[in-house]
Amino acid sequence: MPDSWLPADWPVAEHIVAGTSLRSGGASLPPYDSFNLADHVGDDPQAVCRNRERFTSLLMLPTQPVWLCQQHTTTVVDLSHADPPSIADASVSSAADRVCVVLTADCLPLLMCDQRGTVVAAAHAGWRGLVNGVIEKTVSAMKVDGQDILVWLGPAIGPQAFAVGNDVREIFVAHSEEAEQAFVSCQPDKWHADLYALARQRLHACGVTQVFGGDHCTFGDASRFYSFRRDGTTGRMASVIWMRSP
Repeated sequence: MPDSWLPADWPVAEHIVAGTSLRSGGASLPPYDSFNLADHVGDDPQAVCRNRERFTSLLMLPTQPVWLCQQHTTTVVDLSHADPPSIADASVSSAADRVCVVLTADCLPLLMCDQRGTVVAAAHAGWRGLVNGVIEKTVSAMKVDGQDILVWLGPAIGPQAFAVGNDVREIFVAHSEEAEQAFVSCQPDKWHADLYALARQRLHACGVTQVFGGDHCTFGDASRFYSFRRDGTTGRMASVIWMRSP
C-alpha cells in the first residue's frame, strides 16, 4: 500500500480517513502507468475498472466513491443526499461512509473536515477554479465556521514549474492585491504561480487558518505523481476523504 497511497498528514478526528493515490501499483500501461483512476483520459476502460476495484479494496472503502465529472467549475454537490448531480468540482458530506473524491494531475486537491469530524469535503482547484471561487463555495457548503475547518492541500504542481501569462496573474490580482505575492516573474510576460499560496490566501479570507500539506510538486516527481504539464497524455490521482461509521 505505501507505493500506492499518500495519507494526509493532519490532526483530524480518528474516524476521518483522507489521502491521495500515487501512480504505481495499478494495471494501466504507458503512458498511463500504472494506477490511473480516471476514465476520461483515453486509458483502457478495463484497466481503469481494475484500478478502481483495487483502490476500493486497498482502502477498504465503505462505499464506491462518487466520481465527479470535473469541468473546472465551482459547483459543489452534497453527497448526503441521494443521486447528486455528477458535473461538479467539489463534494461535501455530513453522512458517514460517503466517499468524497477528486481527480488531479497538477491541479490542487483540497481535502477538508471540521474539528469534530461531522462534515467532510473534497475540492478540485486548478487556477480557473481557484480564481472563480471553488474554495469559497466548498467552505460555504460545509455549513460550519471557518475557524473549525481543517484543510489538507494534496499534491499539485509546484511554483517553480507552473508558468502562466499576464492574463492569469491579472485576474487574481483584480480579486485581491495580496495575490501578487503568489507570482514571481520568470520571463517576459510570464510568471511562476504558486497554487498552494493562492489557495491559502482564499482559505484565510474565509476564516480557515488550519491548513496543512502543500509540500509536493507533481511536475517534479514523476515516479509518484501524474503531471499533465510534464507529460500531456497521462493518468490521474484520486484524493479521497470520508467519515467512518461509529
